[in-house]
Amino acid sequence: MDERLSKVDPKLLDLLVCPLTKGRLSLNRETNELVSQGAHLAYPIRDGIPIMLVSEARKIED
Repeated sequence: MDERLSKVDPKLLDLLVCPLTKGRLSLNRETNELVSQGAHLAYPIRDGIPIMLVSEARKIED
């Protein structure tokens, strides 16, 4: 995995919430995504920038 993709400021991660549920997000380093368990969505991180758009999120199947 390209290291620059996974480098997101930890302080920023603490501030970000799911735009749909306003719930906490967890970082999945393997897929380089921020995961919202409540919304069952995974938001991509591109070039170190979290893409916090529901339209860009991947649906997580249970």
